Amino acid sequence: MRVKARLFATLRDHLPEDASDNMVEVELSEEATVGDLLDELAVPADEVRVTMVNGRARPRDWELEPDDEVGIFPPVGGG
Repeated sequence: MRVKARLFATLRDHLPEDASDNMVEVELSEEATVGDLLDELAVPADEVRVTMVNGRARPRDWELEPDDEVGIFPPVGGG
């Protein structure tokens, strides 16, 4: 199945070269989870604070569906 992943801020460094506008389409096996997507993109778990699937916060073990859109966000820093 294909899903769209959008990586934000410092996580953009993990996007493949063919990514466009901080988004990439990824082919995953059926029953893949958010964690499987992060593994496929080689995004270390400790760099991810929030994952959103179709606009809703979801955990790493959330099972994805074809055509889902996943937003991946790092921890927010500031001062």
